[in-house]
Amino acid sequence: MSRARADEEEYWHSSKFRAFTFDDEDDELSQLKESKRAVNSLRDIVDDDDDDLERVSWSGEPVGSISWSIKETSSSSSSSLEGRDSSLQKGSSSYAAFPKQVSSYSLSSLFKGRNKLPSFPSLSDALSDTGVKNYAPELRRPKAEYKDYSSDWSPKDTVRRMQRGKICSLERFRSLQDKLVLLDEAVAGHDGNVITAVLIFLKRTLKREILFRELEVRQVALCHLIHFLKEMGEQKLLLDLLRFLDRTEEVALSQYREHLNIQDVEKRREFLKGCIGLPFSAEDTSHIQDHYTLLERQIIIEANDRHLESAGQSEIFRKYPRKASILNMPLVTTLFYSCFYHYTEAEGTFSSPTNLKKTFKIPDKQYVLTALAARAKLRAWDDVDALFTTKNWLGYTKKKAPIGFHRVVEILQRNNAPVQVLQEYVRLVEDVETRLNLATKYKCHDVVIETYKDLKDRIQLTAYKCKVERGSAEEEKINSILNN
Repeated sequence: MSRARADEEEYWHSSKFRAFTFDDEDDELSQLKESKRAVNSLRDIVDDDDDDLERVSWSGEPVGSISWSIKETSSSSSSSLEGRDSSLQKGSSSYAAFPKQVSSYSLSSLFKGRNKLPSFPSLSDALSDTGVKNYAPELRRPKAEYKDYSSDWSPKDTVRRMQRGKICSLERFRSLQDKLVLLDEAVAGHDGNVITAVLIFLKRTLKREILFRELEVRQVALCHLIHFLKEMGEQKLLLDLLRFLDRTEEVALSQYREHLNIQDVEKRREFLKGCIGLPFSAEDTSHIQDHYTLLERQIIIEANDRHLESAGQSEIFRKYPRKASILNMPLVTTLFYSCFYHYTEAEGTFSSPTNLKKTFKIPDKQYVLTALAARAKLRAWDDVDALFTTKNWLGYTKKKAPIGFHRVVEILQRNNAPVQVLQEYVRLVEDVETRLNLATKYKCHDVVIETYKDLKDRIQLTAYKCKVERGSAEEEKINSILNN
């Protein structure tokens, strides 16, 4: 008896089994073998007199615990399988050997409640144990992760987790005070996505009056909500919010913006007519009035030009067919269209360029630029010349351009104007250096020669002689100037 106790003590102190570490390999077969050797060694040292003591497995767990039972069942099934495999491999007998008699004090019999009488396991028991799996113990999760499921995060912690992209449920914040604290923490975090997410939650869970009242004293959150409503197109809620804040001009602009969603031209015209009476500022009111007038004018021009084009009664529509409708086009595009197709019409007609200029108070620079581009595209050089020709009170004519002649030259060159036309306007450029650069760039040789002659720059004139064609009229002109 004492020897058995001594062997038991020696076993526990000299065990070769290692404790679990994260570096251990998850080798199921090795675990089963170690379990088998441990159980077999315990059979020899367990005595009948120790029946009333608590049984302890080799892993240190009390007999009867769930994890111990799983391991014990796995070890017993593994040992039975190994016994059969070894008997088949050795071939020591021609018949199937019976399993070895199990000790009455084995750990399996204690857990399963079997009697102490020696008995052979049945064939069904041996076969049924073969399908038992070895369940590895699950690692315990960190305590911080359990808070995701218990939803006990504070508003500050919730905002921090949302900033890191974690999924957080906001439904636990039920009282108004908790929701406002959550919103203040989101604003303090300076994260627009988090602020917008919290505002969506508040918009869904609070009444409009309460939400508007609390946002009125939180300007940062208010700006986020207004921008969000504009982006999402929630026009009704946006108008209610602006009315609550007494922002009448913004309410009017938001209502005016709805015309973009109206496709029918007649309905859009009627909508713009109704927008004129909204509480806009003085400047915005004039813009709304011009918009309505322009659309009304475009409807008239479009109907008339469509009829002329289909009937083939106008030469310009036959030569230059329209590529698009004039409806809903900007004012500058409408002016270009009018200068292109209706340049010679009287001022009394709606499609006349001068009528458009007078009605919408178009500045001279804008009108000249648009008319020049339209007439140069048609290569109507006489109209271009008339556009810049003015008369003084004595009847003398001179050319004057409110946009500067250097810009006139650039527009003419983009429309492939001939050199003779370009030279006429390059001469009108007042700055000498700019004139020389433009003349050299666009090969206006006469202008370059005349400019160097006026400057009495013999060296530059001699150098420029090499850039003209040999035997040309320009070379002869340069030689004549140099000789004189």
